[in-house]
Amino acid sequence: MIDTHAHLDALDEPDAAVARAREAGIERILTVGTDLAGCGRALELAGAHEGVFAILGIHPHEASAADAETVRQLARLQAHPKAVAVGEIGLDHYRDYAPRDDQQRAFAAQLALAAELGKPAVIHTRAADEDTLAALDGFGGTVVLHCFSAPRLLPAALERGWYVSFAGNATFPKATDLRLAASQVPADRILAETDSPYLAPQPVRGRQNEPAYVVHTLAALAAVRGEEPRELEERIESNAIACFGLPE
Repeated sequence: MIDTHAHLDALDEPDAAVARAREAGIERILTVGTDLAGCGRALELAGAHEGVFAILGIHPHEASAADAETVRQLARLQAHPKAVAVGEIGLDHYRDYAPRDDQQRAFAAQLALAAELGKPAVIHTRAADEDTLAALDGFGGTVVLHCFSAPRLLPAALERGWYVSFAGNATFPKATDLRLAASQVPADRILAETDSPYLAPQPVRGRQNEPAYVVHTLAALAAVRGEEPRELEERIESNAIACFGLPE
C-alpha cells in the first residue's frame, strides 16, 4: 500500500510513524514540504527511509514568500532523486492567509516549474474552484487534486484526465458527496492519502493522523466503489507508480 500525501515533518514522531506504517503494510509514503524549510525536512526524511519520497512546493498559505529566488531554490531541491512532484501548490480562498494576488503568482510560477521539470503538480484548492480551473487551463502536465473536497471540480478532472486523491475526510459520516465522487473516478485515476497529521479517518477520528491510517480510507473507498480492498490497494499503487514515476 501507499500513502500518496503526508506531512511527516508535522508529526510528533515521524520516524516512529514510518515504522508503524510499515507494520501496517504501507510500503511507500510521499511526504510533503510546504515551504523551503519544510522541503528540506521532507528530503531528509526521504533520504533516511527507504520507500519515502518527497513532494516539494510552496503552499498557498506561504505564497507571499514565494519570490523568484524562492522558486529558483525550489528548482534546485527538485533535482534530488527522491523528489517526485511539485506541491502542494494552488489557491486557498477560504483561509486567505496570503493575498490572492500572491497566491496566483506563486501558483503560476510553480506550475511553470512543474512543466519545465516534467513532474506532476499536486494541487491544493479550497473555496477557489473557478480560479483553480482557470490557472490550470494552460498546464498540460500531470495534475493531482490532493485531499479532494470540491465535487464541482470532478467533471473537469474527469475530462482532463487528472488524478483525484481522497483523504480521511471522505470517511466522515456527512461526506456522502465525496464518496459519490470516489465512486465516479476512473480506476486508473484514483489515489488515496492521509494528509497526516490532519483529517484522521472516522475509525480513528480525534487522534493525530498518520500514514498507517490510510487503510481506513482505502476501505471506505473500496466499499463505495464495490471493490475488494486489496484490489483497490493494488490499483492505487499502480496509479501512484505511473503518476509519480516511482520505482516498481
